[in-house]
Amino acid sequence: MQQRQTIHLGELSKHLGHAARHLFETVLAPLGLFYLLFTLTNLTGALIAALSWAFCAVGWRLIKRTPIPSVLLLTTALLVARTAVGFATGSVFLYFLQPTLQNFLYAFVLVATVPLRRPLLARLADDFCAFPTVLTERPRVQRFFRRVSLLWAVVFLTNGATTLWALARASLGDFLVVTTAGSYSLVAIAAVASLIWFRRELRGDGIRLRFGPPAMAAV
Repeated sequence: MQQRQTIHLGELSKHLGHAARHLFETVLAPLGLFYLLFTLTNLTGALIAALSWAFCAVGWRLIKRTPIPSVLLLTTALLVARTAVGFATGSVFLYFLQPTLQNFLYAFVLVATVPLRRPLLARLADDFCAFPTVLTERPRVQRFFRRVSLLWAVVFLTNGATTLWALARASLGDFLVVTTAGSYSLVAIAAVASLIWFRRELRGDGIRLRFGPPAMAAV
């Protein structure tokens, strides 16, 4: 009979708080600042506000000499490109068209990195919940990340198609509300499905995941 191994990942509340901070820092804050400054000033003020937030987030980590999450680097680099197009064209439509099209780019990159030992999705997952090496080195876990990358590719393709449709039809305010709510609802569903799938794969490999310190989990 296979002996089960229990791996403790720390407090669940800390992981959720960590993920919420990343979401706020990389998406909600720059998006909210853009809309606020666009309403109060103009497109130039909105572009500067959103990009300044991203630069401050990166700069703060450099000053503190703390690791910069991969997702923050990725979103900041893409925001620089978006801002350059926004300044060059003066078009809000083209500014928001870029992240819409980036959904298709993300899907392509996820599929392209599937053959790698550590697909891109596995690296991004470490920003939200750092898995121990004893877990990530297992062939079954590596196979899971390759397969779940395809699931997330479908998520990004769906988000890209729906936001492209909304961008062409809705006002800016309605577009931001509808696409943000719709996109992150889909992402949340996919995240829960991925977690359930992950735990099932680990059970098949004789591993149980437990949140909280070992002493608490044993009670």
